[in-house]
Amino acid sequence: MKKLCAVLLALVMVLTLAACGEENGSLQSAGDQSVASSEAEESLPSSDAAAKILVAYFSATNHTKGVAEKLAAGLGADLYEITPTEPYTSEDLDYGNSDSRSSKEMNDPSARPAISGSVKNMEQYDVVFVGYPIWWGEAPRIMSTFIESYDFSGKTLVPFCTSGSSGFGSSDKALRAAASGATWLDGHRFAAGALADDIMEWANGLGIG
Repeated sequence: MKKLCAVLLALVMVLTLAACGEENGSLQSAGDQSVASSEAEESLPSSDAAAKILVAYFSATNHTKGVAEKLAAGLGADLYEITPTEPYTSEDLDYGNSDSRSSKEMNDPSARPAISGSVKNMEQYDVVFVGYPIWWGEAPRIMSTFIESYDFSGKTLVPFCTSGSSGFGSSDKALRAAASGATWLDGHRFAAGALADDIMEWANGLGIG
């Protein structure tokens, strides 16, 4: 009788230990799956990350500068001024003089005025707004210098301009051709002193923020 009791007691202990082992094994497995799932989620890029935006502009008389500053402030974007190595004087901008610097540049499609400085880490930007004044119905040649200085592949470029009376027209034609691999949106013309509300109404309507 004592031997039988001892056998039964041993059997109960074996079954109890086996059950505990299985339970502990299940908890460890679930824990491992939880950690793996957490690590996988952390490795995924955020699907709603905001686009990184740059507003780059050239402004000879500060009209385009005003629009660019309001646009950058409204979008929370970085701002970069395209500054010529040799600044333009009032004589350079004498549109009525065929011998003025600006007249000579606009009459020469191959002219590429030098730029002082450059955009650091251009690759970080998803969207680049490009602003300029209208000269002879076109973007100033220095804008071609800017566009040709970077690789805009995969980026979205958005032009805007300022003028006294000229419309946007095909002022960005040469720039579009130079920005190979980029998505180029239709541009917009603003008058000097354009209101921030009007600028942002246009920008927000693009759906790229």
